[in-house]
Amino acid sequence: MDVRKKRVLTTETPLVRWTLTLVALGFIALFLVLPLVAVATEALRKGWDAYFAALLEPDAWSAIKLTLIAAGIAVPLNLVFGVAAAWAIAKYEFRGKAFLTTLVDLPFSVSPVVSGLIYVLLFGAQGWLGPWLAEHDIKIIFAVPGIVLATVFVTFPFIARELIPLMQAQGNDEEQAAIVLGANGWQTFWHVTLPNIKWGLLYGVILCNARAMGEFGAVSVVSGHIRGQTNTIPLHVEILYNEYQSAAAFAVASLLAVLAVVTLVLKTFAEWKHERDRAAADNAPPENPGTAAANSLPAASSAA
Repeated sequence: MDVRKKRVLTTETPLVRWTLTLVALGFIALFLVLPLVAVATEALRKGWDAYFAALLEPDAWSAIKLTLIAAGIAVPLNLVFGVAAAWAIAKYEFRGKAFLTTLVDLPFSVSPVVSGLIYVLLFGAQGWLGPWLAEHDIKIIFAVPGIVLATVFVTFPFIARELIPLMQAQGNDEEQAAIVLGANGWQTFWHVTLPNIKWGLLYGVILCNARAMGEFGAVSVVSGHIRGQTNTIPLHVEILYNEYQSAAAFAVASLLAVLAVVTLVLKTFAEWKHERDRAAADNAPPENPGTAAANSLPAASSAA
């Protein structure tokens, strides 16, 4: 029956379908597969010894560690902020809700270079807070704190923007039923809300981490390009390429290419898992929100 419906709804001729498919595959091959192949080819052009030597070189290793540190701080902070912002926007009505939603989208509309310049204006030597910071020997610009702040700014919309529409679509029925059954706010979030958003949350974390590790513009402005100290992987690749060390540059860039592939695989898995869970929920018999909440809160329901 479903096959017949699809045939009725599909009005394109086989020629059009094949043409669209070939165009899509050609686009993917040209803009995704070919660059990855080029990076791998150039990275290994001088052999595996030169490849590992480029990765283990002290400045490269420092860039890798700094990138991991920046992402390791930015992603958890954005995880907390994203969940809190999505919860507030999707579950409550309050004054300033539209303004908060606009602020969440702000990094999408502001150039990363501009955001880096804003931090220089605030915390630089000639900035608004620069003299006070210098007086107390606190260094933010051209140091790790500035890189972390810039990374947090450009990545904080990703998790919130994945969760807001998901939470809005789910509504408040199950949370309200859990509260009626005697659950407190933390129990409601942990046993009811979190299981419903887990795949969207994972998807947002994956995208946030990928952007944090690959960010160039904002980090470039606040880092100072101090080799071995404030260079992340993208900045180190730029320096190597400008010094005509193309093999080493592509070797380090291959780490970001691997990250892109891993991100794509994890993203695909999260989407597949989410679609499968949603299909299973759609095929299941309708369940009263109070019953679902009771199943999720065995302790609270038994106490009630």
